[in-house]
Order: sequence, then structure tokens, then C-alpha cells
Amino acid sequence: MKKINIILLITLIGTFMSCKKFLDVVPDNVATIDYAFNLRSSAEKYLFTCYSYMPANGHFNTNTGFSAADEIWYPNPPMDVSTNFYSIALGLQNSDNPFGNYWSGSRGGKPLFRGIRDCNIFLDNINKVEEMNTWEKERWIAEVKFLKAYYHFYLLRMYGPIPLMKENLPIASSPEQVQVRRAPLDSCVNYIVQLLDESFDNPNLPESVASTEVSELGRITKPIVKALKAKVLVTAASPLFNGNPEYAGFSDKQGVPLFTPAYDATKWQRAADACKEAIDYCHAQGYRLSTFPGLATYVINDTIRKQLEIRTAITQREANPEVIWANTNSRADVNMQRWSMPIIAGGATSGSGPKGILAPTLKMAEMFYTEHGLPINSDKTWDYAGRYELKVAADKDRFYVKLDSNTVKLHFDREPRFYASIGFDRGIWFGNWVNNNDITKNLNFVQARASEISARQGISNFSITGYWIKKLVNIETFCAADGNITSNTVTYPWPELRLSDLYLLYAEALNEVNGYSPATTAYLNLVRERAGVLSVEEAWDRFSTQPGYYNDKTNLRKIIHQERSIELAFEGQRFWDLRRWKEAHKDLNQPVKGWDITQKSANSFYRSVLLYNQYFTMKEYLWPIELGEMQINKNLVQNPGW
Repeated sequence: MKKINIILLITLIGTFMSCKKFLDVVPDNVATIDYAFNLRSSAEKYLFTCYSYMPANGHFNTNTGFSAADEIWYPNPPMDVSTNFYSIALGLQNSDNPFGNYWSGSRGGKPLFRGIRDCNIFLDNINKVEEMNTWEKERWIAEVKFLKAYYHFYLLRMYGPIPLMKENLPIASSPEQVQVRRAPLDSCVNYIVQLLDESFDNPNLPESVASTEVSELGRITKPIVKALKAKVLVTAASPLFNGNPEYAGFSDKQGVPLFTPAYDATKWQRAADACKEAIDYCHAQGYRLSTFPGLATYVINDTIRKQLEIRTAITQREANPEVIWANTNSRADVNMQRWSMPIIAGGATSGSGPKGILAPTLKMAEMFYTEHGLPINSDKTWDYAGRYELKVAADKDRFYVKLDSNTVKLHFDREPRFYASIGFDRGIWFGNWVNNNDITKNLNFVQARASEISARQGISNFSITGYWIKKLVNIETFCAADGNITSNTVTYPWPELRLSDLYLLYAEALNEVNGYSPATTAYLNLVRERAGVLSVEEAWDRFSTQPGYYNDKTNLRKIIHQERSIELAFEGQRFWDLRRWKEAHKDLNQPVKGWDITQKSANSFYRSVLLYNQYFTMKEYLWPIELGEMQINKNLVQNPGW
């Protein structure tokens, strides 16, 4: 396939992409703009084409952040997965042929500049359609302005300063005119916010969409716009982009600085204001943290109910009050769920059964809090030094760990999100197997030691760490007696933006503005309350080795960062957070470990083994621009270090 370059990205005629319901706009060999906008039906297809460039985050192969950080790991060599983004975690990013190339579209990346070009074409031509009501045209314009802003933002958080494609240049543009330059970062942010404000202020953009109409599902609404604006401004205020000394002196070829060298505290205030506006607006539209409504087929106690409450905040298919932006065109399908589940019962080694390849790292298992809502090395009641020692499950543990079984102390007395998010050896895996009508039949457990049913069965289909992702498996998805899960998978739209994400962004921004106050932790504590743990203040004052730890801004920042890594685990968010916090060079320069899955005895199995020594360099905070693009456009400057 011929390489897409920046010149082609700004021309008016090109190939129209298709993705599932997003169909090509025109018949073969009739790629004309006039044809695309002569009827409402063809214009609508062009609208869906603009949507089709959205990164498909509902699949592990196409979610940039899912495999590219330190949350999950694969065997060596990886099998049955794409390594485009995993190669970034391995430190193999390069400028010759970059992984996740969203600039020109290759190696797992979609051509987002082409997407922006198609958005511009739509905005330039939608008013030519004669058979449409004005209000509907305006609604579509608002949607496409949002998409144009989103694609610019996606590129910005990857590459930093980017060329702003405010409009498409005429076909007759000179070579000098098409040699576009990167705009300063603050100009990029302000333009993205401008587009989002224009989208939101359009009175024809709806506050919600009709869930009964298939054509409406996944369409942009006002709450989505408000929430994305908050995320954009928090990103712009974060250390990577706000007074980062690494980029001091980074300029374009005309000497224009691409980064403002001085830290600007007002960016955090602007971000905090945007977060509060988004939260208040979402509340007014009925959004709230999800609670488990219960299913008639489930008989549960409070322990199981809390775990299901946490899981369904992600996997609830319809009318999820927490998910602000549900991407119905990137669903967590059978593959995402099969690849997450361990084999628990017989017959599951068939081609349609669980594969269990997506393996959480030991680091992530240790990331979750104790039952008191504290880091495991800060809870004075929890045996951190003895966390790898064996312990026998007692009656009080029977809804977390198989009664009378041995596992490590690390798996005992942890917060509900640990048990709702991660499957582990001898751990309870509620639901998802054969019979969902009886709680006693739903209390399945994982058996992960060598030669056991959840252990490695062949050259593939196993967890390299001895952990599995429970969080992403819909509780109504089940594996039949013959091991078949393919025909029994209940899919759900991928949650691009959740209210808990917005709450934590607000807490982060308030802390940077004012430091600790009850107002700073108010929304943070709402997330913790839903997670079943104590407030920050009560947890640290009653059970920690450092009472009052949260009163210091730096300490509270650490608490908020860990809270985000826990609450949004395995959603692809940590990858982006570590970069904007400028903490990736610390967190992604640590050994990746798991359990010794080749061992049969508990004593031998629970021995941590090194899987990989991650190595992250400072240049990796920003993506490299493909060298071919640099050769085509002489006005581009490469990101530092590449």
C-alpha cells in the first residue's frame, strides 16, 4: 500500500475508509465530493466515515495503551495477539517505521490526519445537501467538530505540537503552501478547546441519544463534549506539557518555540473549572457512579454484590449511568473476553473456549489497596514483608479465596477492586461458567499451578504471570459445559469516558491548585466509597504508618495517581497517565514479574520470576514522526531524541 504522506492528507480527494456500519460514501470509481453531498443518505454515510477513524479501544490489539505500558504481559514470543503496541512496552519504538503510527496510519495506527481532512470536507460541504432540515445539518456539524477536536487531541497527546488542520488547502496549492508546520502546543490546545466549545454551544447537539435507535448509539452528545474538554485541559496542565524543561528550546525551523518553557499554574485552574463544569453538567443529565442493580438469576451477598458493582460499572451493556461516552462501534467482544478468562472447568480447551492470554503483571496485583484503602506498604495492619508467604483461607475469606486452600498473603485482605479486577490461583471467580442460577455453582475458583486446569495447556492460551483480567468479562457471559464461550458472550460498548475518571481528574486538578482540603478529596472519596474502601482521611489516619500523610500536596498527588491506576486498571488509561505525569521513566524502568507458572507445588509456584527488564528513555514521552514524513515535508521538525 502506498504510504500516506502529509501532502495527501490535505488534498480534497482520497480514499474513504469503512468500518463495520461506517460504509464507503460513494460507489467504486465515483469518488466525487458533489456525489457525496447530493442526498441526505450519502451525506450521512460521509458522517459515519468521519466517525470511522476513532481508535478502536474495545480490543486489546487496537487499544494503544492496553499493551504498551506495564499492566499486562505476554509470553515470549507472543502468540494470538498483535504486537504493534506491545512492542512499545518492550522498548522497540523507532522513527523509521513507528509502532502505532497515527500520523500517517500504519502498524496499528489509523491515519488521523486523513480523518481530520474528511471532517473538513464534511464541514465544507454539508450545507449543499438540499433535502435536509437545518437543525439536522447543525447537529451533524457539531458532531464532526467534536470528532475533529478529538483527532487533534489524540495526535497531540502522542506527538505534542502538531500541524493544525483548520481547513483543507485547495488542490492548486503550491508546494510551499502544503509544507505545513507544527503549531505551538498552547495554540494546539486552544484550537481543540475552541472546536469543543463550538460543538457544545450548538443548540442542535443533543444531551442524550435514543437508546432504542441503532443509528443513534455511539453518537456524540453534549456530556461527551464537556467531559473531553476537561480531559484535554488536564492533559495540557500536566507536567509533560506544562513547563517541561526537557523541551526548553524545542522550536520549529523558523525558530518559533513549540513549548512554553515556564510552568503556568493557571492551566490547572482552567482544568479544574472545566472538570467541575463537566461534572455538574453530567449530574444534571442523570449520570452517576454505577451501582449493581441485581439480576433475577443471581443470589448474592454483600461481598459478591460489591464485586459485581465494580465489574458492571464497565461491562453493563445498556443504560449504564456511569459511562459518559460508550463507543458502540468498538465493543468488548468475544475476543476481549475470551482472552481475559482462565479455563475453570472441563472441556474448555476447545477452539471456542477461554484463552487467558491477557496476563496482569505482579506489579499490578500489588498496586491495589489493602481492605482499608491503603497501599500495601503503608497499612500498619497488613504484613507487607510477608506478602509472598503462604496462608490458608479461612471461613471469612471464602468469597475471595477457595476455603481451606493455600495461596500467598498478597491475595488476602485486599480491597474489593482487587477481587473484582484480577483472577488468581485459588481465587474465586464468580459467574461465567455453565450455570448462573445458583450462587454455590457460581463460586468457581482458578487452579493455576502446573498441570492444573487453569494452567498452561499448550504452546498458547495461558497466562504468563499467573493472573487474569476479571474486570473486563461481562458477568452474563458464560462458558458452556463443552467449553464454548464464543456463542455465549455478552458484548458491551467500550467505555471511552466514565464519570469516575472525571471525578479523579477533578481531584487531581484541585490538588494542584490548592493542595489538600475536604473539597479536594470529596470526589476522590466518592470513587473510594463506591469501591468499598474508607475515605482518604479515615484510611490514612486510622490504619496507616503515616497519619495525616494526605495533608501534603506531593503526598496527595501520589494518592490520586495510585487511585487512578487502580480505578481505571486495564482500560488503557495508565499508559497515557504515566506520560502526562512524566512518571513513565520511573514506573516503566522496573522489572516485569509474574509467578513461576511451571511449578506444581504452592511453595514453588509462588516464587516471583523475572519476565522482562523494561527500559524507558526520555525521548519516548513523545512519538517519533516517521522519517518518510520528514523527508516529504521539509518544514517538519522531529521530536527530541528521535
